[in-house]
Amino acid sequence: MTWGLSADEWIIIGLSLKIGLAAMLAMLPPAFALAWLLARARFPGKLLLDTLVHLPLVVPPVVTGWLLLVLFGTQGPIGRWLMDWFGVTLLFRWTGAALAAAIMALPLMVRAMRLSIAAIDHRLEQAAETLGASRLRIFCTISVPLALPGIFAGAMLGFARSIGEFGATITFVSDIPGETRTLPIAIYSALQMPGSETAVMRLALLSVALSFAALILSEYLARRAMAPDQFHGL
Repeated sequence: MTWGLSADEWIIIGLSLKIGLAAMLAMLPPAFALAWLLARARFPGKLLLDTLVHLPLVVPPVVTGWLLLVLFGTQGPIGRWLMDWFGVTLLFRWTGAALAAAIMALPLMVRAMRLSIAAIDHRLEQAAETLGASRLRIFCTISVPLALPGIFAGAMLGFARSIGEFGATITFVSDIPGETRTLPIAIYSALQMPGSETAVMRLALLSVALSFAALILSEYLARRAMAPDQFHGL
């Protein structure tokens, strides 16, 4: 038995990291906008929006994948529009896997960012306003910098969730080597093959290590966001 990674396994790792990074970066702006809206604004339907944002946390991932298939498939309203106007399809592509991972990661990203935004001391913003600073300047120079630890924590949490996504991904884009076969899907596929215990162990340990590192960083940043003056380490 050998514990060295094969060429195919390196491709799986690279694809998983690419999908996780793409999902995290694509979802970062909408996650921050939703977190800010839920933390600061009051409007009719806020509870409904909050529920919709967090729905992927409780709905079976297979259901989320099926909904993506209905909406973004070749016969779906969004999928057909993308194909007709741009010649683009997400079905059975790594971009579709990134979309599925992003949807599953969104609730965790919003949650971390929302806590950080809610912890901002409003007196600092009010003081800047009394000194004549515009709302945009206050937002860019005070609010966003103070929320940065939570934004980074949410990003790392979203990345960790994305590289561990399985149910929605395999339902939406299936298992295609070199295109949609991420670490969780590769582990599942290897489990179906006799004599692949070593490969499963390698990929599982690597998956745990990547997720562990991302969660450690996320937790560190989350603690910085909640208690920036008192936090001195893990």
